[in-house]
Amino acid sequence: MSEESSKLGGPDLREGIGFDTLPDGGRVAGRVGDEPVLLARRGDEFFAIDAICTHYGAPLADGLLVDETIRCPWHHACFSLRTGEAIRAPALNPVSCWRVERRDGRVHVFEKLESPAQPSTQDVPGTPRSVVILGGGAAGNAAAEMLRRHRYAGSLTMLSSDDSGPYDRPNLSKGYLAGAAPEDWIPLRSPEFYKAQGIDLKLNARVVAIDASARRVQLEDGSSYPYDALLLATGAEPVRLAIPGGDLPHVRYLRTFADSRALVAKALTSRRAVVIGASFIGLEAAAALRARDIDVHVVGPETIPMERILGPEVGSFIRKLHESHGATFHLGATVVSIDERSVTLKNGEILEADLVLVGIGVRPLTALAEQAGLAIDRGVTVDAHLQTSIPNIFAAGDIARWPDHHTGERIRVEHWVVAERQGQTAARNILGRKETFNAVPFFWTEQYDLAIAYVGHAERWDSCAIDGSLEARDCAIAYRREGKTLAVATIYRDLESLRAEVAFERGVA
Repeated sequence: MSEESSKLGGPDLREGIGFDTLPDGGRVAGRVGDEPVLLARRGDEFFAIDAICTHYGAPLADGLLVDETIRCPWHHACFSLRTGEAIRAPALNPVSCWRVERRDGRVHVFEKLESPAQPSTQDVPGTPRSVVILGGGAAGNAAAEMLRRHRYAGSLTMLSSDDSGPYDRPNLSKGYLAGAAPEDWIPLRSPEFYKAQGIDLKLNARVVAIDASARRVQLEDGSSYPYDALLLATGAEPVRLAIPGGDLPHVRYLRTFADSRALVAKALTSRRAVVIGASFIGLEAAAALRARDIDVHVVGPETIPMERILGPEVGSFIRKLHESHGATFHLGATVVSIDERSVTLKNGEILEADLVLVGIGVRPLTALAEQAGLAIDRGVTVDAHLQTSIPNIFAAGDIARWPDHHTGERIRVEHWVVAERQGQTAARNILGRKETFNAVPFFWTEQYDLAIAYVGHAERWDSCAIDGSLEARDCAIAYRREGKTLAVATIYRDLESLRAEVAFERGVA
């Protein structure tokens, strides 16, 4: 046995385990040679798959079995036990399945199996001959990949205004900005991947008009692309500061890979930073800048950071966490001007700064949808299948406002995982699946050594209940309105977060 394989935990599954030692719904993490493998039982069937999530490498044995799937404990990716398919983002790659054999009262795992091929959509009636996707972010990329995964054989074009191919945006304000994640971790795929998949990815492609009647999109450079089906996944843009000095070179925003690269370069020569905005982007960035030993001051109009979303107790805990790492807060404050060396607050206080990061929110990019005549309501209005008010035009991601089955309201959510999952659903519906988008919103935040997972959507809530201890970093927080639980945040209770997700999906209180 190699040194690497001797470090793998669990039994050698080639030698087998007793049939009766694994109950229905049980699983065991083991190994086959040098590779970690998960063996799970459902009824009288046994399934073996790779034991590591293809997203960020979480151990799937710590996840949750739901029917014939397993969900990742860290970021809620979902894999089929039967096929290994990555059913739900954020994982985009499948896991391998392994051959299982029962004999003499034992269950053995042997070699990897070939992945079953999806049937081609080439000759399915109603399948569009050409699909155009506007946007190269989470939703657009997930949709393009899902179309090809379902063996869509028609023309597939992704028009992105970005100068980089699709990338892992959540990492920009976390590991990459902190210097803990190298640059080659950030792209989701290589340029060769898109070529091999027949995805015509156009970068720096600025669409200026959609002709819905002619089914054609017009680009700034005069070129145009016809479509049979169109997906709008244009995302959002940062809200800009409209104050004196707001456009100075050292004032930065964080949305794109280019933004993050420029911010990292500026951080290398900076000693003092002011972060304007005390919500997720601002606080994640503040933690990342502190990891680079930059003096950080956080300015925000609220009295408790993230109180509206996470409540006063959690917000106060997060403030103490940042302060324990050397960050300074100026809350109940607004910035009135910026010059080359400092930031001036409304109360007259002056903060020295050679780097200013603005994170005061984003707004959905709906101008193209409005120009095309689509129904708009603080976002692009879509139905349960993510189709807009014009047939054959779908919308997904930050711009889409959809009917949420859990709250009974139309909601729009600016979360990475939601955007990816909507892109996947939209792709299947472009192929005629008529699939209802019913995924429960999920996001996570990492600040220093603290990770918070959040499932559900509580735009308004009237009470929150904490089970466990914030100080011990072992708790779940339920957000309720009129007694109904709308969302649950957890700190290092991964299984509880997954169980809450499933309960929301099934309509269980």
